Amino acid sequence: MAPRTLGAVMLGNVKLLTMAIAVVPATTALAQNFPSRPIRMIAATTVGSGPDVIARLLANRLTESLGQQIVVDNRAGASGLIGAELVARAAPDGHTLWMATMTQLISTTLYQRFWMTQEFAPVGQVASTPFVIAVSGALPVKSINELIAYSRARPGQVLYGSGGQGTTPHLCMELFKSMTGADLSHVPYKGSAIALTEMMGGLMHSTCAAAPTVSSFVQSGKVRVLGVTTRAPTRLAPGVAPIIDSVPGYELLGWYGVLAPLNTPKTIVDRLNLEIAKALKLSDLQERLIAVGAEAAHTSPAEFGAFLQRETARWSKVLKDAVIKPAQ
Repeated sequence: MAPRTLGAVMLGNVKLLTMAIAVVPATTALAQNFPSRPIRMIAATTVGSGPDVIARLLANRLTESLGQQIVVDNRAGASGLIGAELVARAAPDGHTLWMATMTQLISTTLYQRFWMTQEFAPVGQVASTPFVIAVSGALPVKSINELIAYSRARPGQVLYGSGGQGTTPHLCMELFKSMTGADLSHVPYKGSAIALTEMMGGLMHSTCAAAPTVSSFVQSGKVRVLGVTTRAPTRLAPGVAPIIDSVPGYELLGWYGVLAPLNTPKTIVDRLNLEIAKALKLSDLQERLIAVGAEAAHTSPAEFGAFLQRETARWSKVLKDAVIKPAQ
């Protein structure tokens, strides 16, 4: 290499090193002053929905501990992609967060846009909601194994309803089918509650739905719960055995977790995670979560990131195997 060229390279390296050194104090100062203004927490759903309510419960606690207002901003639409895009394009300074959900992970995977594992910084899981598999009281089955056997003996005749193509209830049942060989045909509705109402009238045979949603229908005696999707029994589905007892490996949780824009400084992510952990240890917040059908479930940023990787891989496979494609 010619002396002039070598000198130019060395000068360039010195400039890069100087720039890198200059960035460190700026990043440190940003973290030390965090939060310097109100924080916006995006809930990519409508006001009053599960993610919205959970975001507001957490926001109230974080407002107290962080000393800045946490404002919940509802950006519903496009299966959560509108809210995802807003956060993905926000400044990575911790002042814009996303209360993400399992349903939205499925949507971003289905549409292959705004991947949670690639375009965001995981802050931590916050809560989870168990799902249950239930059948019409008119169906002569009283256990998960009986449902499997009954459907296999009647190919194409036993139906299951969901809240729509690509929703959590839809994938809950497709995962169940793939792991058991149950022969169940999908009927999509515009909401899980409609499927449950149809079951009460004997017009729908089975469904998967959030445990709290099903409880009022069970009280009528016209809907029967066969199993819960958690690994262990849960107080949100009292007296219901985990499906994993009959189907090894079957587990599903409707989770809620906080994401930040990619490249948010680790010190800020860790601070947010610490404050979330403190909030979730408060008994009154735990009980408020139970009241809206969720259980506190805290994880570290690293644990949440690894969890998102596993969830993305699992649901990508289910989507592919069931030939589920984005709505046109």
